[in-house]
Order: sequence, then structure tokens, then C-alpha cells
Amino acid sequence: MKTDIFDYDLPADRIARYPAQRRDQSRLLVLDRQTERLSDRVFSDIIDEINKGDLVVFNNSRVMASRIYGTKPTGAKLEFLIEKVIDDRTVVSHIRANKAPKIDSEVFLGDYRACVLDKDNGLYHLKLLDSDIWQIMETHGHMPLPPYMKREDETLDIERYQTVYSKLLGSVAAPTAGLHFTNELIEKIQAKGAKIAYVTLHVGSGTFKPVQVEDITQHNMHVELIDVPLSVCQLVKDTKAQNGRVIAVGTTSVRSLETAAISGEIKPFYGESDIFLYPGKSFNVVDAMITNFHLPKSTLIMLVSAFSSIDMIQKAYQHAIDKKYRFYSYGDAMFIK
Repeated sequence: MKTDIFDYDLPADRIARYPAQRRDQSRLLVLDRQTERLSDRVFSDIIDEINKGDLVVFNNSRVMASRIYGTKPTGAKLEFLIEKVIDDRTVVSHIRANKAPKIDSEVFLGDYRACVLDKDNGLYHLKLLDSDIWQIMETHGHMPLPPYMKREDETLDIERYQTVYSKLLGSVAAPTAGLHFTNELIEKIQAKGAKIAYVTLHVGSGTFKPVQVEDITQHNMHVELIDVPLSVCQLVKDTKAQNGRVIAVGTTSVRSLETAAISGEIKPFYGESDIFLYPGKSFNVVDAMITNFHLPKSTLIMLVSAFSSIDMIQKAYQHAIDKKYRFYSYGDAMFIK
């Protein structure tokens, strides 16, 4: 299957560089897979699409202030993006520099010292010498906004680039479909008789990388840490038994649930997953999903095309472009049912 099938042209002014004034006032494009009908709504209308007996599954990962500016002892500038925390004093990081630091050399994250232990697949392993990573992030960390926003992080991003229900630190990018939810909207969902559940997927920077091979089946998927507990598995089984729908909030929740059900039956899962869902792959758990509009040639647009169809997603995206929807992390949303 050719990667170019998942390409599209997006005017630069459709990329959302800032969030909507209110989370739940983003626009919502509803795609009905049975009728192929598209409906233009406001995100707060999602309550009308959720029924009593449904299960809505959120990803409760919290974004780390993982972009840190630093230097070499010479004063040469470095930019760190912490990809993974091994333990309080050991991290895996991207480093941007005019000249890459050498193994066993010393670097500074802000004014904290670290030693470069190793480099593997373009990522550096760092040993922190003066403090733990959480203190360094608290003191010097910046929200890791995606490069397509073309701006530095601001005070508003501290709150708005997190979901209101985020809990467990570990992501370097927000699970963006969840950014549209308010606490009041979640309460309305529960009051309607739907249940909610939380899984965890710590989003890695690989989520932004376009597929660069010509044949998507040859793509090496990035690995992310997932936790789907027993309690969620039981809620999924109970929902299915009572003919309710499992509604995943975001592609991260989809990947979490489908990883846990890779055998065909959902089971508790904790560990790393490189699940790649593209057209031709089946879904064992998810019945509907809420998702933002994704980058061209990305694994995420391939996932939503697998859930719907390539043709329907192409039509939906073109509709969104024509109707001036806002795209990507701070953009508008789709509900695919």
C-alpha cells in the first residue's frame, strides 16, 4: 500500500497555532461510517452522540515539560527534548546542536550538569549529576509544542497543552483529542448513563514523524509505553455484553485498547507497544472514536483510514479544509461512528 495515498495539501493558515478560547467550543465534524454522512457541529455537541451504556475511554498521560535549553561547557547552545525517563537520574533525550556532544562529555541542562553516556538510534542517554529530572523540568522545562506551531511555548500552554484529566507524567506530546473535554462535559457524559475509563499511553515524539518508506507495510513503528488495567478490560467486556459502544478518545486510546486485545480478547496489558493500524487491519474493541485532524502521511491518518476507509477520510479531510476547520494538535475534532 503506497504512502502517497495518505497525502493531502493543507493551507498553512489551517494549522492551529493556538487553542480555541474554550476547550469545548472547537468545531466537531461527525462522520457516520454507515451512511458516509458528514455533519458540522460544535464539540460540546458530542454529548448528543454518546448514549447510555456506552463506555468512553480516555488516555490520562500527562505531558512533561520536556524541552530544556542548555549548553556545553564551552557555552555552545544545546536543546534537549527528553523522550523517556529511565529513572530519576537517567533519561533518553534528543539533542539539537550545531555540533553533537561526544560520549562521556559533560553538558548542562539549564544550570544542571549531566554526562552523555551513550547514543543509540539518534537518541542520547544522559546521567544527571546534580539533580533529578523532575526538579530540572520544574526549574528549566518548557512545554514541547510541535514544530508546526512555529512558536515558543507560552504561559497559556502550561494548562491548555494538557487534558483536564491528565494524571501520569510521561508524554512528550499531548493526546490531543482529549484537549476538547472540560470537567463539566465529562460530568454530563456520566450523568447521561455512560461510563468512563482511563488507560495510559505515554506519547513519544515519533507520533509526528511521517512515514518515509514508499510501502507503508515496510514502516518501522515507534514504540510507546501502554497500561491497560484489569478494571478497564472488565468495563469493556461488560459494555459489549450489554450492547454498548466503546468510544476511544484519541488514537492513543485506540492503540492502547487494540494492543490489549491483539489476541482478539481484551486482557490487561502493561509494557511497550509498536502496534500499527492501517487499512486492512481489524479493530477488536473500538466502536467509535474522537480524534483530531492528523498530519499527511502519518501513521495516525492511516489509523483513522483503517477505522473508516481511505475514501471516506479523504472526503472528510477535504470537507474540513473547504469549511476552514483548524488542524493538528490545537485544532478541531472528528467523531467517527
